[in-house]
Amino acid sequence: MHFHGSSGVCPREDHVSKFLSVEPVAILVMLSMGVIVLLILRPTLIHSPGGRALAVIALFALPVASVRAGFNLHYESTKTTSFCLSCHVMEPYGESLMVADESSLPAAHFQNGRIDRKVACFTCHTQYTLFGDLNAKLNGLTHLWVYYTGQTPERIELYSPYQNRECLYCHAGARRFEEIHVADMPELVSNGIKCMDCHTTAHDVAGASAAEKWKPSIQELLEVRP
Repeated sequence: MHFHGSSGVCPREDHVSKFLSVEPVAILVMLSMGVIVLLILRPTLIHSPGGRALAVIALFALPVASVRAGFNLHYESTKTTSFCLSCHVMEPYGESLMVADESSLPAAHFQNGRIDRKVACFTCHTQYTLFGDLNAKLNGLTHLWVYYTGQTPERIELYSPYQNRECLYCHAGARRFEEIHVADMPELVSNGIKCMDCHTTAHDVAGASAAEKWKPSIQELLEVRP
């Protein structure tokens, strides 16, 4: 099993923001529309080999590329923290990221920049396996169905027990982590000892609303609310 150690931000999705731009999609759509308009105004163009190639590009290649780019844009946007917290039922989980309590597992990670705040939920709640991203998105579709059909359960639970693999993806290789857990590393890697055995409470949603909140600086606030 290969882990990406880091003493700072988890490397999982540091690059996501570069995908979250409508500009490439808009350019492709405008190019497609421009070429189509040109062919309408000058239909004789399609009589030449170059004109037919242009028609294929305008009617097939550019629309397909636009759809693909749009899909990628929306796919990447669903990884953002703001997207995850946009459902009313998830608001208490967002509040738990801001509680002024260093013993709170998600708050400590979020507030200290141990994970990328813009994709905090996805970073910790995807599986670091071959089809981890795909499974996360399929589960997300299930969540949407449950939410919009009014079947949201009173208590939200994980589909399966949380694996050390997800924690070790970022923490393994970090000096402080390995110095503290040096004797336990074999058991942690094999899941013989669970991270959650010691870090028992993740999101304390029941007390999050009334808890004292961390008040970040202006710059940090900009990072918290992407």
